[in-house]
Amino acid sequence: MSMSNGHGNGYDADITASIVSRFDARPEQLIQILHGVVERFGYVPEAAIRQLAEALNLSRADVHGVVSYYHDFLTGKPGRHRVKICQAEACQAMGSHELTAHATGSLGMALHETKDDITLEPVYCLGNCACSPAVMIGDRVYGRVTAERFDELIGGLEGND
Repeated sequence: MSMSNGHGNGYDADITASIVSRFDARPEQLIQILHGVVERFGYVPEAAIRQLAEALNLSRADVHGVVSYYHDFLTGKPGRHRVKICQAEACQAMGSHELTAHATGSLGMALHETKDDITLEPVYCLGNCACSPAVMIGDRVYGRVTAERFDELIGGLEGND
């Protein structure tokens, strides 16, 4: 059964059902199931939250609570490039708030938004504290990122289209 998710891509309830069945529909496996949904669809569609709640005998609020707690479980389709700026204490001490202000200004969007195929997100510790402030783009972590370096990194993304 295919259902629209409102983001231009089809949500397939049968695929989600197969992910749930791989974990024997056990509610304690919710996080692993959500990872499977994200791996398949790129995010957790609202239809999946409803389906998982029913399949796992949980409330939608329970499923939504887990989705909203963990930063990697997005509820909207992310851009092709996910840009994460560390907001943890070490990075704050080295200018991550200023870097975030620069990023939101130069990209013309707030944290948690997607524009021009870039999703801008806060993250709380990338494990690169000695090289603060840190930014993660895709799976790659960059340290000692200045406003100028941020612009170079973003320019490189746009050049790879």
